[in-house]
Amino acid sequence: MIDQEGEQIGIKSINEALDISAERGLDLVEVAPQANPPVCRIMDYGKYKYEQAKKEKEAKKNQNVMNVKEVQMGVKIEDHDFNVKLKQARRFLNNKDKVKVRIRFRGREMMHKELGYDLMDRLIEETEDIGQVESKPKMEGRNMMMFLTPKSEKQ
Repeated sequence: MIDQEGEQIGIKSINEALDISAERGLDLVEVAPQANPPVCRIMDYGKYKYEQAKKEKEAKKNQNVMNVKEVQMGVKIEDHDFNVKLKQARRFLNNKDKVKVRIRFRGREMMHKELGYDLMDRLIEETEDIGQVESKPKMEGRNMMMFLTPKSEKQ
């Protein structure tokens, strides 16, 4: 048995332990039921639950929620338009969001998939300082898709 300050009281019977906890106006909580003999602690259980909820709420607040943002372009995109899309992708990566890059192929543009791959490579090159490729560019129907994720601070 452990008291509210964390000091060991010793091995007590259940009735003795309940009496001691009632005398102090606190609850008797079983901490380690698998131990032999089981370990119980005298504590204010309501306060303990409140502290746990507070810690969980704080942990949730510090958690980073990652959204998926999309950047779309065509194969015949001009330099200025590409720079606008690049700026957009960089802003999303700086906000710790995942970026889905999609290139649309229309009509006969499908015959020149290499232009799409070149465009993707150019975008990867321009964002490599703040982002990394999660999935390589691949074709899905008439669209070429790729995912970029923000680089973590540990790297």
